Amino acid sequence: MAGKKLVEAITSMEEDFAQWYTDVVKKAELIDYTSVKGCMVIRPAGYAIWELMQKQLDDMFKETGVQNAYLPMFIPESLLQKEKDHVEGFAPEVAWVTHGGQQELQERLCVRPTSETLFCDYYKNVVQSYRDLPQVLNQWCSVVRWEKETRPFLRSREFLWQEGHTAHATAEEAEERTLQMLNVYTEFLEKVLAIPVIKGQKTEKERFAGAIATYTVEALMHDGKALQSGTSHNFGDGFAKAFGIQFADKDNTLKHVHQTSWGVSTRMIGGLIMVHSDNSGLVLPPKVAPVQVMIIPIQQRKEGVLEKAAELKEMLKDFRVKVDDSDKSPGWKFSEQEMRGIPLRVEVGPKDIEAGKCVICRRDTGEKTEVGFDGLAEKVQELLIKMQTEMLERARAHRDAHTYIAKDYEEFKKIFTEKTGFVKAMWCGCQDCEDKIKEELSVTSRCMPFEQEQLSDVCVCCGKPAKKMVYWGKAY
Repeated sequence: MAGKKLVEAITSMEEDFAQWYTDVVKKAELIDYTSVKGCMVIRPAGYAIWELMQKQLDDMFKETGVQNAYLPMFIPESLLQKEKDHVEGFAPEVAWVTHGGQQELQERLCVRPTSETLFCDYYKNVVQSYRDLPQVLNQWCSVVRWEKETRPFLRSREFLWQEGHTAHATAEEAEERTLQMLNVYTEFLEKVLAIPVIKGQKTEKERFAGAIATYTVEALMHDGKALQSGTSHNFGDGFAKAFGIQFADKDNTLKHVHQTSWGVSTRMIGGLIMVHSDNSGLVLPPKVAPVQVMIIPIQQRKEGVLEKAAELKEMLKDFRVKVDDSDKSPGWKFSEQEMRGIPLRVEVGPKDIEAGKCVICRRDTGEKTEVGFDGLAEKVQELLIKMQTEMLERARAHRDAHTYIAKDYEEFKKIFTEKTGFVKAMWCGCQDCEDKIKEELSVTSRCMPFEQEQLSDVCVCCGKPAKKMVYWGKAY
C-alpha cells in the first residue's frame, strides 16, 4: 500500500497536465521552490540530469572547434543600448542593479538576459586582423529574465544555459556555423534526449531581436503543445556595425565581422519530462539518467541477499548503478525507482540466488526479463540501448500522430478547437495573418521547416498566394 500512496500523489496527466508536470518535478525531487518568486532550487537529482546533458553537449561543441569562456553577469546600460532592436526585444524582462552597497551607481547595470553586447565589446578589442578569425566561443552560465508567469524548468526568472557567440570573416562562414550548431542541437535532442524535432527557420515576427535569421528546433510535448528546444541565430554584420568590430582583411581593407549566437537551456529538462514521463513519474532516457540501474534486494535480511546485490553492482560497474538497501518495503522501492525515472530495476532475492538468476524490469514499458547472473552486464547493455532507441521511436510516433494538415481557415480553426498538436499549413508571408491567428486562436508559427511541402497554393488565413509551408502550434 505504501508504494501505491506514493504514486497517488501524482495528478494524472489526462486530468490536469499542468498539475501532473508540477507533481512530477516536485515528487521526483528535481526542484524545490524558494523565497525568491519565480526562481527555483535545482536539487541534486535535477542537477545531475543537467550535468549529464552539459557534459555530452559540451563534448559535441568541442568537436566542432568551440572553446569555452566566461564573461561578466553585469552589462552597463550604455552598452545594452548600442543595438536598438536588441535592447527593445529584451527591455521588458531586464533586471537592473542600481546600488553597490549604500551607494547609487553612476550607471545602471543590467543582470545579463543574454550576452551578445558583452561578447561584441570583447570582440571589438581582440579582433584586429583576418588572422584573429574565426572566434568560436561559448559560455555556460545563468541568465535573468523577469518573467511574469513562471514554471519549473520551462520558464524561470533565473535559468542555466549555454550561449555560443562567434565572429567570422564572411557572411557564408557565419551562415554555415549557424546551421552547423542547429544540427548539433538536433543530434543531441534526438540521440541523447530521445526527443524528435522539426528543424526550420523562424518567421520575421518570431526571430531573435537583432538577428537577420533565426533557426529553431521545435518539439511536441505529450499534451500536444510545442516547445522551442534550441535556437541558432545569424546576426549578419548588424552588431559589428553597432559596436565597431572591424578587421583588416587579406586585401588590407577594413571589414566588419559577421556574427552568430546559439543557445539551449535547462528548459530541455522540462521538455524531457513532458515528452517521456507518465502517471507513475519520470521516465528518463538512459543517456541522461543519473542512475541507470537500481538493484533492489528482496528479503534483504535473509543471509546472502545483500552480498549478492553488492556482487551484481560490481558486475555492472561500467554503468551508473546503485543498490537500494534502505529498510523500506520492496513495493515502496519499486514506486520510488519509477518516480525517479531510473531506466532499469534489477530484483534479486533468496529464490533468485538459488536459481542463479535475477529479474530486470524496464521503466518505460514495465517489461520484465529473467537473466542469469553471468549474462547480466550484456543484458543490461542491450536493454539500455533498446530503451534509448524505442523511446525516440515512440516520441516520433506520438508527434506524427498529432501532426495535421489544414488547407483553409475553417479547417485550421476546427483542428485547433478540437485537437492538440502541430498543424502544417501554407502562409503568404504576411505578419497580419500571423497576428490574426495568434489573436483568434492563441496559436503561433513554430517554424518554416527546411523540408518544404506544397500543401496548396494559397495562404491558410487570407487566401492570397502562399510562399511557405509553416508548422503552427500552441506553445509553452
